[in-house]
Amino acid sequence: MKTFRYLALLAAASFLLLLYYIYRVGDRPNSSDQNLAEHLTDGHTTAAVSRKSYAHSSNGTEISVVVVACNERHNEALNMIKSAIIFNRNQSPLRFVIIAEEKLKLNFMEKLNDWQEVTDRIFTYEIHSLTFPRANKDEWRKLFKPCAAQRLFLPSLLQHLDAVLYVDSDTVFLSPVQEIWAMFQQFNATQFAGMAPEHEDMNAGWYNRFARHPYYGELGVNSGVMLMNLTRMREFRWEEHILPIYREYRLQLVWGDQDILNVLFHYNPDRLYVFPCDWNYRADHCMYMSVCDAPDGVKIIHGNRGYFHSRAQPIFNLIYSTIEEFTFRTDVYGNFIRTIEESLVLPSNSNCDKLLDKFLQDPRKYFKENQYEEVP
Repeated sequence: MKTFRYLALLAAASFLLLLYYIYRVGDRPNSSDQNLAEHLTDGHTTAAVSRKSYAHSSNGTEISVVVVACNERHNEALNMIKSAIIFNRNQSPLRFVIIAEEKLKLNFMEKLNDWQEVTDRIFTYEIHSLTFPRANKDEWRKLFKPCAAQRLFLPSLLQHLDAVLYVDSDTVFLSPVQEIWAMFQQFNATQFAGMAPEHEDMNAGWYNRFARHPYYGELGVNSGVMLMNLTRMREFRWEEHILPIYREYRLQLVWGDQDILNVLFHYNPDRLYVFPCDWNYRADHCMYMSVCDAPDGVKIIHGNRGYFHSRAQPIFNLIYSTIEEFTFRTDVYGNFIRTIEESLVLPSNSNCDKLLDKFLQDPRKYFKENQYEEVP
């Protein structure tokens, strides 16, 4: 009899705990999901962690932005994501796809979860592990900069996505992401990737003066910002072209994966859409003389060679640090535009600094003085 009563009490307690769980956990509207996906390219399980957004947008297709982060690059990657959110004026739904070392995943999750709470969940994210081919895995990982070659394998890693915008971690947006995403509509029937030229001036071009391998066009292309139609790339059997190029030219590659892309598009020029330099604006475009017209302003800044972290070109460092210090739900005009205007010392010895109006053209267009009140 005592055993029966004990079992009855245990069953009742279990039932009450189940009801409590359903009420307190199961019905939470902001609960997060963790989805596990296995990518066996390198023989290891890759966990993709995603959080669903419960915000609804009437602004069309979700935009997928991909970044790869290793070592200290995770702070840059977070700043890139932050800039994309700040300048997402039309509230387009954004999906950030982060491919990172295991030790960096928790940091990304904590920061992005916090940002979701203060941005009305206008974005989702997913985190994947680094995935390289079994053969020459260590060589691929160390090619040029740590993990940079990961972009070459996005078509197989991201089987669930049709198209993505890949950006290097050392980039920041100064314009809405949907503006460059709209360029997919300008691709013809054969094009599956979009990139900007490596240089604008033959006299300063690197590929035309130094490359020991084939490259695209007259000046080559830069891989820091890349539109990728993954579906078309898979149909093209992308990796079956990439691997032989690496085997043939690996001793001539100076810029790693970017050189591989240049070789591929040299032999397949009909597959590439070339967009203007204002979507991949680097110090090379202004440090000696202005060689990128950017008639509608600078759209995406690429702080390659460490320009975001040095005072060699102050405006690059200033824009990066101002975004880093910006607080969501505060006035963009006062805390970004005005801060840069007041902090940049003019006249300056830097030719890039003299193009302040080009850098702030889009932010000034989208954010007016006193348009928003600061939220304490």
